[in-house]
Amino acid sequence: MATKSLTYATRELSPATWPDFEELFSRGNGWDFCWCMHYHRCRPLPPTESLRRAERARANYPDKKKLVAEGRAHGILVYADGEAVGWCQYGRADELPRIDDDPNYRGPAPANRERLWRIPCFVVDKRHRRQGIGSAALKAALLSIKAQGGGLVEAYPVAAWEGASFGNVSTHGTVSMFRKHGFKEVARFGKRNVLMRRDI
Repeated sequence: MATKSLTYATRELSPATWPDFEELFSRGNGWDFCWCMHYHRCRPLPPTESLRRAERARANYPDKKKLVAEGRAHGILVYADGEAVGWCQYGRADELPRIDDDPNYRGPAPANRERLWRIPCFVVDKRHRRQGIGSAALKAALLSIKAQGGGLVEAYPVAAWEGASFGNVSTHGTVSMFRKHGFKEVARFGKRNVLMRRDI
């Protein structure tokens, strides 16, 4: 079911919306090699992680498509005038295990890990940045998580624009955006990011 946020429509990633996801990630905006597989992979990392970008893209694409077909990859696509222009990945902790392997991952351990959700990254087409697309995607992701039973949701946004690359900011979102959606800071997450959480 599609929903509306501001002037944007949002839809869940599924086999039906896979062509839109594929088209968005094929535009050469800088993340085409990833196909949003980074947080699905846990250590020890597969050999594909050491490949060059084009080779990684060829390896990640079928892996992501398989996860979507099996219902093991979740996310929100944001549309403007019928075109996918943004994306937000979310999923349960066991679906996105790479965070657990990060030495910077700190903070109190959740009491119920089975109800722990993660929102690790965003993608916004470079023609549409700073237009509220990330916020629209986040709102839709939280509604979807709530509809699936809810729990504790965590994210890892950039603490400040200063010193951060735009790719980092656009990938993880900002603290201010998450605060507007009810998240609170829990701990530092590396040099530029923070761990934020909220119950839903």
